[in-house]
Order: sequence, then C-alpha cells, then structure tokens
Amino acid sequence: MTTDDTRARILNAAGLIFADRGFQAATVRDICQKADVNLASVNYHFGDKQQLYIQAVRNAHQLLAGQVPMPDWPADATAESKLQDFIRTLITRMIGSQTAPWQTRLMMREILSPTSACKEMVEDYFRPHFELLLRILSELLPAETPDSARQQIGFSIVGQCLFYRVAGEVVGMLVDDKDRSADYSVDQLAEHIGRFSLAALSEIAGSTPNDVGQHVHQE
Repeated sequence: MTTDDTRARILNAAGLIFADRGFQAATVRDICQKADVNLASVNYHFGDKQQLYIQAVRNAHQLLAGQVPMPDWPADATAESKLQDFIRTLITRMIGSQTAPWQTRLMMREILSPTSACKEMVEDYFRPHFELLLRILSELLPAETPDSARQQIGFSIVGQCLFYRVAGEVVGMLVDDKDRSADYSVDQLAEHIGRFSLAALSEIAGSTPNDVGQHVHQE
C-alpha cells in the first residue's frame, strides 16, 4: 500500500466516523481500525486528530463543490437566471447529492456545531459562494442598497435552502407522502425558492432608495 493509499483510506474512514459521531466522540483508534491501518498512521500522515478532522472537512466540501459546480454563465445571462441557477446548485448540494452522503452530513454537523475547522470552511468554501450571491443580488437591487440589507437578503435565500436539509424529517411528517413525492423534488424546490425570492426582490427593488434597508428590516 502506497503512502497516498494509506492517507486516502484514513481520510475516508475518518470522514465517515466524524460525520456520524462528531469530533469529540470519534477516536483515532476507531478510525484506524475502520481504515485497517496502524494506530500511529494518523500522527504520521496528519499530525493529530484535529488536523485529520480539518482535512476531512476540507475534502468533504471540495468533493461536493466538484460534483455539483456552480454554472459558468455566459456574458449575457440575466441576474434572474443566475439567481435561479445559484439556488438550484445550492439545494442540490444540500439534499440532492446521493454520491457523497457522509460528506454532506459532515459539513452540516460542522455548520450546526462549529469547531476550529469551521473558519477554514467559511473562508475556502462559504465566503466565495456568498460573495457570488451578493454580486447577483447587486444586479437585482438598487445601487443604494446597504451592504447589511444585501447580506440579510442573501442569508434569507440560503436559509430557505438550508431548511430542507436541516428539517427534512419534519417536512416529511408535515407533508403527505404522495404530495411530497409529487411536489418536493430538488428542481421543484429550487424553482419555488427562486420564484419566492425574486418576488421579494422585486418588491424591495420597488421601494425608494432611502427605504430599501428599512424595508428589509421590517420583513
């Protein structure tokens, strides 16, 4: 077994165990047993458990981003279409990726119970995407829109997508199975969130420039 093979096996085993148990409950011994490697392998390849966790989180978001990349829009793409595509990509990563289930669980665990890995994930993964969303919103909102208002609108859009990931089981209890099967696919949810968000943005954009920030805070 090569060094790269050993490292990959440790990362895959660690990611799965961290996703299921969290950082504190996971043990290096269990990770090494699952990876079928020597107990000293974690320290040799990663330094310690914390560095292994950070690398597992990094690998998780890199894999998801690679599997469901953001669209490469043509120069004449409308802001409305870009927002719809952004939402579809985001919700697909959250609930529509069947090929990386533990990676999604690990990232969601890190979002809900942040560790030292969260800051790196924010800088490497979330911030670039959030800044892209803010640029799209800038095309849809008056130029005078305060930064705080744009940010809050962005968080509201992300929050709609995140709801179906965090509260998916509750949605299943509230919505009839037949209706959920017919009306709650990834594409249908993306379309709904997109239309809902664009309607709200149209209302906000119709406000006078001085009222935009105040209007958002009153929503």
